[in-house]
Amino acid sequence: MASLTPQMVYDNLLQIDLVDAVKSATYRQQAQEILADLNISLKWRQAIADRLNRANQLLGLLTVTGDDSY
Repeated sequence: MASLTPQMVYDNLLQIDLVDAVKSATYRQQAQEILADLNISLKWRQAIADRLNRANQLLGLLTVTGDDSY
């Protein structure tokens, strides 16, 4: 796999609700890999974590209906 930059991962997370489920899962996995990499600056990891959190919240809002739970 090509080396991912924090900028690429950050940008991909903007697209997460526009792509298919497989690509969305790939973007989430890439974000998790960046978050786990302590060689990535804290600033980048925080920005990616925030964007991933927003994407996860949106997913919950869009997929949970009625008495369902996320």
